[in-house]
Amino acid sequence: MLGVLIKAGHKILGVVTQPDRPQGRGRQIDFSPVKQLALEHKLSFEQPERIKNNQEFFDWLKALQPEVIVVVAYGNILPTELLDIPKYGCLNLHASLLPKYRGAAPIQYALLKGEKETGMTVMKMNQGLDTGDILLQQKVKIDEDDNSITLSSKLFEAGGLLLLAALEKITDGIATYQPQDEQQATYAPTIEKENGLIDWHKSATAINNQIRAFNPWPAAYTTYKNQPLKIFCAKVLSFNLSGQHYPAGTVVTVMKDEGIVVTTGEGQLLLCEVQQAGSKRLSAYAFALGHDVKCGEVLPS
Repeated sequence: MLGVLIKAGHKILGVVTQPDRPQGRGRQIDFSPVKQLALEHKLSFEQPERIKNNQEFFDWLKALQPEVIVVVAYGNILPTELLDIPKYGCLNLHASLLPKYRGAAPIQYALLKGEKETGMTVMKMNQGLDTGDILLQQKVKIDEDDNSITLSSKLFEAGGLLLLAALEKITDGIATYQPQDEQQATYAPTIEKENGLIDWHKSATAINNQIRAFNPWPAAYTTYKNQPLKIFCAKVLSFNLSGQHYPAGTVVTVMKDEGIVVTTGEGQLLLCEVQQAGSKRLSAYAFALGHDVKCGEVLPS
């Protein structure tokens, strides 16, 4: 979003981003995209390890005299002292139609719950967790083949335009804010690796939603021959390939050039792309050939 603001010609007084962290297997220190952009445009920036009771940071921020602070995916609840600094408050761009899916993982939970649409919200921040008054919202359709990667891209494209529209309303003095309906509030807490474990007794649709939601991380997974097997792509079959009854998690067949068909608590699921620990991603069909996957084998829940 920093790039969107720069391109639109807004005056950026300063940038705040998380401290540099080791990344990847080599644990090399990489600059965040936000920091890289700040350096490229010669913008003043800070990377505080903590914000609460950080007087030096507050003094730096106050000296900038910002009219508005824009917060996107920062990952911390901001203290009142900071919220009160800008003339027009702190605006947060949140990836859901608040009050639905407050919290850290709104995109994943919208997919996990099988939503047909979600959206972006610009709100004026308060001390609560995504509880501030709403300035603007924009709906975004969720397609059947969307996962966390594709949906994030669609949402943040819409979010950039929404943020610019919100700032224009503030500049023109016509911004109005709507309190959230607490009765409609739902939550999207932090995703843990364990959330990816597949229970084959669930329906094919529910499991497919889990696969979509957790691609790329933590990835929905099962085990095959005592080794973790991540699943990145699947399709719900509209018909059963066999009239026989199989226990949930049973490999029904391997479809040539398509993948591995597994029965679930309701319906059958075609696994399309998988990855075993220590290996690269493969089409499920290639994996089946390479590992001699046989009909009747059962994937544990």
